[in-house]
Amino acid sequence: MSSTSPKAQAAREAVAVRLREIRLDAGITARELAARCGWSESKSSRIEHAKTPPSDADIRSWCAACGVPGLADDLIASNRQADSMYVQWKRLQRTGLRRLQESGVPLYEQTRQFHVYCSNVIPGFFQTQEYATALLTSIARFRGTPDDVTEAVAARFKRSHVIHEGDHRFAVLIEESVLRYRIGGTEAMAAQLGHLLSVMALPSVSLGIIPFTAPRPAWPLETFTVFDRQRVHVETLSAAIKETQPSDVALYLKAFDNLKQAASYGPDARALIASAIGLLDSRD
Repeated sequence: MSSTSPKAQAAREAVAVRLREIRLDAGITARELAARCGWSESKSSRIEHAKTPPSDADIRSWCAACGVPGLADDLIASNRQADSMYVQWKRLQRTGLRRLQESGVPLYEQTRQFHVYCSNVIPGFFQTQEYATALLTSIARFRGTPDDVTEAVAARFKRSHVIHEGDHRFAVLIEESVLRYRIGGTEAMAAQLGHLLSVMALPSVSLGIIPFTAPRPAWPLETFTVFDRQRVHVETLSAAIKETQPSDVALYLKAFDNLKQAASYGPDARALIASAIGLLDSRD
């Protein structure tokens, strides 16, 4: 089995337990179930012990063999949710980066309130073309994915139309270090920081910057986005993690509120950006 988070594994185990209960309620052995489904008894065992995640077809066959085909849809939904909680980037990006950018469009268009915390890069919907190109190029090289960076950047910009259209609100926090990481070279960073100043003026955007020197109520965290207080996407080096359990969503919102206490807004935030722009020339 591929690497997974403890929570995703627990969700998969819950599906496996439910499948075993269905078999026991039907009064059939694992061998008999395997015979009815047309697979090996060892496969039934692996599924029941959460060693092998079942496919949609496996679940439908299992439920049909136990005489309860009507239970299949709910189990399939639970299984898919467990499978999507922790997805390795190499799986998401195996065909390139464009498709991943496009897949996020419906969620971005449906979301009314974004809470975004970035500790490493400028948030995607605030990025310039040059900055996004440099960033996605480095990701593609690191991951060894097919080179579709030009198409991926175009897709990212299409996804970012939500900051200018519709009834969307953006509460965004970034670390001051994000302003200093030179992604794409001096000219690209200067343009990116200038664009960030213009984005701050949008009525839909609340941008806070956490200064290096601010007393911290919380330590720097991994980058995350909360969508309408209902789901969280967390980015780690190896995987994308999705959380939908209310207690987990509340935890990230609490972290956001804590970090917000240290952030600078308005003129103070603009001064931090201007300072970062000034440092670009001094470091050449």
